[in-house]
Amino acid sequence: MNTVNVKINGREYAVPANSTILEAARYAGIEIPTLCYLKDINAIGACRLCLVEVKGARGLVTACVYPVNEGMEIFTNTPKVKAARKTNIELVLSAHEKKCLSCIRSTNCELQKYANEFGADESRFSGRNTKEAIDDSTVFLVRDNNKCILCRRCVAACNKLQGIGVIGANNRGFDTNIACAFEKNLSDTSCISCGQCIVACPVGALYEKDDTQKVLDAIADPTKHVAICAAPSVRATIGECFGYEPGTDVEGKMVAAMKRLGFDGVYDMNFTADLTIVEEANEFIGRVQNGGKLPMITSCSPGWIKYCEHYFPEFTDNLSTCKSPQQMFGALYKTYFAKKMGLDPKDIVFVSAIPCTAKKFEVTRPGQSVEDGIPGVDIAITTRELARMISGAGIDFTKMPDEEFDKPIEIGSGAGVIFGATGGVMEAALRTAAETILNKPLEKLEFDDVRGTESIKRATYKLGDLEVKVAVASGTANAKKLLKAVQSGEEKVDFIEIMGCPGGCVNGGGQPVQPASVRNNVNLVELRSKVLYDADSKEEIRKSHENPIVKMVYEEFLGEPNSHVAHEILHTHYVKRGL
Repeated sequence: MNTVNVKINGREYAVPANSTILEAARYAGIEIPTLCYLKDINAIGACRLCLVEVKGARGLVTACVYPVNEGMEIFTNTPKVKAARKTNIELVLSAHEKKCLSCIRSTNCELQKYANEFGADESRFSGRNTKEAIDDSTVFLVRDNNKCILCRRCVAACNKLQGIGVIGANNRGFDTNIACAFEKNLSDTSCISCGQCIVACPVGALYEKDDTQKVLDAIADPTKHVAICAAPSVRATIGECFGYEPGTDVEGKMVAAMKRLGFDGVYDMNFTADLTIVEEANEFIGRVQNGGKLPMITSCSPGWIKYCEHYFPEFTDNLSTCKSPQQMFGALYKTYFAKKMGLDPKDIVFVSAIPCTAKKFEVTRPGQSVEDGIPGVDIAITTRELARMISGAGIDFTKMPDEEFDKPIEIGSGAGVIFGATGGVMEAALRTAAETILNKPLEKLEFDDVRGTESIKRATYKLGDLEVKVAVASGTANAKKLLKAVQSGEEKVDFIEIMGCPGGCVNGGGQPVQPASVRNNVNLVELRSKVLYDADSKEEIRKSHENPIVKMVYEEFLGEPNSHVAHEILHTHYVKRGL
């Protein structure tokens, strides 16, 4: 690695030659504040909070875009720098709706943090403020531009991370606002509901549509049976909302806390992750053997599904017809399990705790209801919403004992656990498909080629006489690259896993919001994914088709994978939306 020698606050450091001042300072253990910078996607110097002094430069410079050079002398903490940063924060506050006490991001707001640290006077500058209409037109997201600070992080996440670009800067000068083209409502665009804009936002301008009161009202209704299931990745992330370090498995405490909220049943969605795999693996084998549409593409990520319908409608026939684990759980709970428990499906309120804002949209999709038009899932709440419910109920999460999911749906395999990481669905499906094709146990269950945080992964596996070429992509910008290559014939694949969010569900738009100081320096995807892979390695059952609850459901209700009953309950259809 080529390095250059610089001085930062009077001390000498050797830093990478292609560093910016911001990056060089981090090598020196100095965190320069910024509100707009996000590593790899947004370096625009817009917030002016990262100003520093450079010897010989005219005026202060923005550290996030200013490159270092040999012998440069940098000062990050002089009175002049601190005064400029304070003034810039006060200028941001002058156009900001300062309803901090009622803001969903209070105490987890980067602007609030820096305002406190620099002793900013929130009323130093005053003048005309434009009152913006709140866009709550979607079922999954609210945009409140009265709190927007024009950092453009959300724009970068939508455009660069996801390749969507349905939001951007409209107008100029004081009238600049972040919105859709022609000031359309978000619901009138090809937004895929992924929520990556929310986790990128440093303030409370973007947040998920909160459905927690619906859940609390249902729990308080004595005529309702209210059940909840938790997605695999939630146990790997919800601890962050209560002060745990990223990468901490808090499954037992999460279960205990959910039980204390008053649910009639607290279940593990790993069960239907396993069921999805059995259905999907057998669907893939059927397509291979019967000349079906290939490559087959996974269907458990609703953000990816909506992206496919809008941007690649020609690939909707390639999608697996399997519902997602969330929807399979609700459908089975209101049919098979309702009958076993003597419940009327109309009296059941089924809730899912999920890492994904797109799951809120999925609840409303056609083709997701069960008998008599009853919805499979009634309410989907994000990891953040579940954490707020726990805090609001006065439950001390850190003091919870470790408890287990409720019977009879407490068993999930290791294959179901890894669903939450990019490549996990593919690996789980390969474990089942390989053993089904080979008709013998695998000697090694790890499919290492599809693991890891790379944006696109490829592998070829020899299963008897069958050679299976697979590909894995996460984030829809990467999905676009892969699908374009498939269209052109450059890529020859049989089976594709796509997750709508970069890194998979562990990095979903409904996961705990981490500040840029963490996102820029910590590989959250890697730490959170490790929780799932560690859990898989410790499971007694590591293959979806060996889950005894899955076997019971087939024996007593579904018959066999991809049966007529299975298609009625567990499969769905798609819409060619276009742009």
